[in-house]
Amino acid sequence: MEILLPLLVALPLGVAFGIVILAHVPALRRATGVLAAAAVLANLVIAVRIFNLPSMAFHVGGWGGGKTLGIELVCDGLAKVMLVTVNFIAFVAIVFAGPYMRRFTKLWLFQSLFLLMTGAMNAVVLAGDLFNLFVFIEVAAIASYALVAFGTEAEELEAAFKYLVLGTVGSAFILLGVAILYSLTGQLNMAKVAQGLTVIGSGPAVLLAAAALIGGLALKAAMVPFHAWLPDAHPSAPAPISAMLSGLLIKTSGIYALARIVFNVLGPTTQYAYILIILGAASMVIGMFLALGQWDFKRLLAYSSISQAGYIVLALGAAAYLVATGGETWVAKLCLFGAFFHLFNHAAFKSLLFLSSGAIEQQAGTRQLREMGGLVRTMPVTSFCCRVGALSISGVPPFSGFFSKLVIIISLALAARTSDNPALMYTLCAIAVGVAVGTLLMYIKVQRYALEGPQAAAGAEVKEAPVLMCAALVILAIVCLGAGVALLGFREYIFDPVSGALLGALR
Repeated sequence: MEILLPLLVALPLGVAFGIVILAHVPALRRATGVLAAAAVLANLVIAVRIFNLPSMAFHVGGWGGGKTLGIELVCDGLAKVMLVTVNFIAFVAIVFAGPYMRRFTKLWLFQSLFLLMTGAMNAVVLAGDLFNLFVFIEVAAIASYALVAFGTEAEELEAAFKYLVLGTVGSAFILLGVAILYSLTGQLNMAKVAQGLTVIGSGPAVLLAAAALIGGLALKAAMVPFHAWLPDAHPSAPAPISAMLSGLLIKTSGIYALARIVFNVLGPTTQYAYILIILGAASMVIGMFLALGQWDFKRLLAYSSISQAGYIVLALGAAAYLVATGGETWVAKLCLFGAFFHLFNHAAFKSLLFLSSGAIEQQAGTRQLREMGGLVRTMPVTSFCCRVGALSISGVPPFSGFFSKLVIIISLALAARTSDNPALMYTLCAIAVGVAVGTLLMYIKVQRYALEGPQAAAGAEVKEAPVLMCAALVILAIVCLGAGVALLGFREYIFDPVSGALLGALR
């Protein structure tokens, strides 16, 4: 069954180039949208099928002969969760994009770039060696640069250029870190690099490589203070791409890769743990305050993404600290469970919110909260789904976001009782609770000004979004309603392999 792994990469990439050809055949031009959706659906089916199989690897190149050059795709417990997340959100986004993108020209170009980004994210998740991790992070980034600028208006082009410049800086640091580790160990395979570093130790060169990798990936994840590109890029992109960027790309190219590097390559130390904790806490607090002051709906969502991603990185940092200081392993596993539980939940509810904002912007003609009002009466389905996403991200029970935030808060409280630095963990626990309250306040503003309140002057002309767009929103709303309890019930089956993938090599 190992042959399924390259299909997750080759299928979307192959169809992406096939769409470019079909787009220039008049009789087949209309079929490109269906073909793109079918390719993503096929990937989702493969990801679900792989989930029930044992961990596996697929090798291409000279790995069997002991050479360092080649490609290795590795699918362990963490990769399985990420593959299902990536392809599920991508499928919902491509369904939503059907009617939403009709106002743009060259839809085939959007579909091709979308598949290119999706296939590259799958490859990032499966990459077993550092160089191909870097290559596919870049492929996904290049596709996203073009998609942010897809509208070709001044705002989109400026945002894409800023994103391109800062993304290139982050990529340069990642490549520098990979080059240093290769020069030190003579290996690119993550497991072999980790083995080599246990012999070499943590000298100045290793620390320089770690700084370059963590800094570059923190920029890709839009962690404070490396977040300047995100508030412009995500609102400027078409709504399906905003959902992909906030829901998936900053997680796969940033947070997921960061977790792999810290836990599976460098090995968690107190220095790396403190860096993750500082990045996570700063992103949570600063992102929350910046979001509270926004009246542009999509910019509010963009800053909120920075804050919510901080929860995930904070939990990763707490787990790394416990491992590095000899704390209780089961508490570290609980931190990792909370981190990736929240990663999945955030992918769902933030995608739902960005797609809802896109539907509202298209139907109401504005992104400004003060200019909306009364949408619950003119767009009832969209308003209901938006409300579900807002309640979930705010951590209101029984929505999914409540459960993942609760797990993170409880794990931090337990870490305070079992670690050598209880003051730090109690402080982080208090920050997590405080940011949850701030998140609730920012989404109360959305409810008050966008959905409720007096109807805007142009509100009488506003109509509900098309059926396919509403269907995509309803699917995500159902996930936000049911995923919390469902995933808690299957925690051992779904998330225990995640902690095993990150902590197994450390035993």
